[in-house]
Amino acid sequence: MAISAKYVHSSLSVRVLAGGVKRYARLPYDVRIVECTINQSGDDIAKCVADFAPDVVGISTYIWNAGKLPDLLRSLRRTIPGAVFVLGGPEASYNADYWRRNGADFVLCGEGEYSFPMFLDSLAEGEPPARTEFDPLRINEPIDPYDDAYLDALNGRIAYIETSRGCPFQCAFCLSGGSDVRFFPMESSKKQLLKLSKSGATTIKLVDRTFNCDAKRAYELFEYIIGLTTDCRFHFEVAADLFDERTLSLLSLAPPGLIQFEAGVQSFFEPALKASSRQTNLQRVEQNIKAILRGRNIHVHVDLIAGLPYETLPDFQDSFDRAYALGAHTLQLGFLKLLHGSGLRDQAKDLGIRYCAEPPYEIQSSPWLSAGDLRTLKQAENALRHTYNKGRFLSTLEYVLSVSGMRPFSLFLTIGRAAPNHGTDLAEYAESIYDICAELPGVDRHELRDKMICDWLGMVMGKNTPNFLKREGRSRMPEIARRILGRSIARGEAAVLSSGTGVFVDSLGRDRVTGLYRLHFVELSHI
Repeated sequence: MAISAKYVHSSLSVRVLAGGVKRYARLPYDVRIVECTINQSGDDIAKCVADFAPDVVGISTYIWNAGKLPDLLRSLRRTIPGAVFVLGGPEASYNADYWRRNGADFVLCGEGEYSFPMFLDSLAEGEPPARTEFDPLRINEPIDPYDDAYLDALNGRIAYIETSRGCPFQCAFCLSGGSDVRFFPMESSKKQLLKLSKSGATTIKLVDRTFNCDAKRAYELFEYIIGLTTDCRFHFEVAADLFDERTLSLLSLAPPGLIQFEAGVQSFFEPALKASSRQTNLQRVEQNIKAILRGRNIHVHVDLIAGLPYETLPDFQDSFDRAYALGAHTLQLGFLKLLHGSGLRDQAKDLGIRYCAEPPYEIQSSPWLSAGDLRTLKQAENALRHTYNKGRFLSTLEYVLSVSGMRPFSLFLTIGRAAPNHGTDLAEYAESIYDICAELPGVDRHELRDKMICDWLGMVMGKNTPNFLKREGRSRMPEIARRILGRSIARGEAAVLSSGTGVFVDSLGRDRVTGLYRLHFVELSHI
């Protein structure tokens, strides 16, 4: 059973486990897959499972579903008395005693597509295992879970694929580091990628921890994907400093929107990286991310982690501003999580790092970041998440930064403090941002309004423009747009700027990389 964060995610793990039972188990089993989400109640999930009257229930555990599982296990025991409950996955494997006390009969360690069928055989033969880690089998030929039923079920959801396992690095905040990387056979990886490219999935995420750690192999797979005819997007987790010139040249040829990169920079503060055993050439990171972005064909997501050892609030602000200057499409400000099994969790007491006892084990304070500092970071993160990272008010932010002299972190903190967005209506939020920015030094209210009008049209095509952004004269724009586009547009898809220039949005002209709609500008004085 899988319990995902959202319905749009399809679980790879449970299908690989089902394939592992078919390949490695000595005895035959009737395996059924149940996929639920954390938004469902425990009773609803228990009923979904109980409908199959299972003898054994296996659950994949991660930090996003761990908080729900103790209550769910109690519901399952009431609903399916006599069933055996077995947990696996990173959240259970490194915290087995806790889960045995909270409803699990067994916790499996090791590679699940092998340990799970071995467990089932032991149970069926009347010899329940006294231990939960079976003799390891290094999986070098992956299970292919992509049968017709799975491909049909994707129907616009996110699909996942693994073409390698392990990571050569040893970052102390991660569970994947320090293991030998096993690269699955190239031809089977290509075959699976081809199947998924034709499946109707919106996005195909490669779960390889550092996809480009082998430059030659990464180049071959990039080249193969670029050659596919598909509307899917392919998402990769990469180390930006490992790209070579040959690969950068190839990537510049990718069709717009085909490829997405998530590059974990984590910090630009060298002592924090060193304390976290993070090996990164920061100069190369900057050079390569900027080179990729110059092509305007690849969506780039950059990660930062607040709370790493030795990085104070001023240090992190510097890291943030340096990362923001890269111009990535998304800049995620995440917070250190002290995961079971990670090096930093083992060192947390000695380092003086306090963290929440419940998943996701987020940092609460450290000798370098107080609880107040973390609240400050949360305020800036709130504004970042609801503006820049959603593609909202981008030219507005650029304009304000250029004329006010503010640093990026300071601007997001200012917005986050004055307009915390907790379910606020978007038009209301836009008005708050206007009011905040209009008071900043160097900002011209007319220019600010014009930037916000253009941003509004480009990001939320079709929604009525907030009253404070409307100007006289826009009633002419739908007819002008009809003559230019050859089709009608709604009144809310056009506006007039303070200069008298008309602007309207092309609802069929969405940028595949940024997701923003194309704007047309018309000099009304010439018409």
